[in-house]
Amino acid sequence: MSEQSGSNSRIRATGRRRRKPSRRRRATVVAAWSLAGVIVVGGAGLGYAYVHLNGNLKAVDINNALGKDRPDNVDNGSEDILVLGSDSRSGANSEYGEDQGGARSDTAMVVHVNKGHKTASVVSIPRDTLVSRPGCTGDESGQPVAGEQRAMFNTAYEVGGPACAVKTVESMSGIRMDHYIEVDFTGFKHLIDKLGGVEITTKQAINDSKSHLNLEPGTHTLDGEQSLGLVRTRKSVGDGSDLGRIQLQQSFIKALMKQAKSVGVLGGTKLYGIADTATKAITTDSDLGSVKKLAGFASGLKALGSDDVQMVTLPVEYDPADPNRVVPQEEAGRQVWKALLDDRPIPASATEKSAGDKGAAGQIVQ
Repeated sequence: MSEQSGSNSRIRATGRRRRKPSRRRRATVVAAWSLAGVIVVGGAGLGYAYVHLNGNLKAVDINNALGKDRPDNVDNGSEDILVLGSDSRSGANSEYGEDQGGARSDTAMVVHVNKGHKTASVVSIPRDTLVSRPGCTGDESGQPVAGEQRAMFNTAYEVGGPACAVKTVESMSGIRMDHYIEVDFTGFKHLIDKLGGVEITTKQAINDSKSHLNLEPGTHTLDGEQSLGLVRTRKSVGDGSDLGRIQLQQSFIKALMKQAKSVGVLGGTKLYGIADTATKAITTDSDLGSVKKLAGFASGLKALGSDDVQMVTLPVEYDPADPNRVVPQEEAGRQVWKALLDDRPIPASATEKSAGDKGAAGQIVQ
């Protein structure tokens, strides 16, 4: 992983697959939004540890990279956050597969926290969604990267890093992202272990040769390695596609949110260990790039429980020209984004014909 302080804002990218970054992974995104911030609220009160925790954080200056050509900033008390994971296999992540010299966003979720911060909506964007990717600036080369029609969504991060990922989401949704959060692959694993695991209940067996997860039906306390396996699982659930995996991820997020509620009752040493792991695991936009700023952000999320969060997948259908890709359902997608803009729940009609919220995968974990 590259080293950056919270105030550093170097944006990385090339027009090719990137070779250096040891960067984030799919389910690790859940830790950043529902857990790390809450932990840091407690960690910030540890006095002498403040400077150390602050130095753990890494930040990128999204606002400077994108300039003024963005959707309007709607100042109504709500917040929109792009939460991202990536599939780099370099560095410590190499045990999960061969390093092919780059990173792509493997999971993306738009988190809309409603005015009053008592409810939230989460929209998962499948990585294989074909989109109109806007022109971006390479985050390592600084050179323009041309836009592309029918580009896979996850290539935005590959060619232009965090700023291009944000720009692509804003282009799709018409919504300005207030914040960006990204979490490290192995950092997620360590964070779950520090928490003492996450309890889930499976309704049927999961045996997945790719994620190396084998679970019988019943209640389990998953350690970090098993948790990572669960959210990487797709071949043995649903139709074997990334859409089924997204449903597993959403179920796991809710379980993790419940687990995170126990953090506030932990003692100082235990809490510090969790805060240290959490702050090492995440990269944020520069507006959240310090313990103080992250703590302020987190204070607005503490009232959210798992039952207060609505989770959907961006309405999609399989691409007629390539069954391994999906394309957005335009009218249904407009319903989703308008609901977020209007700060109201996403209507059921928006997803009723989508391939993304169908199938058995979402019923495997409760």
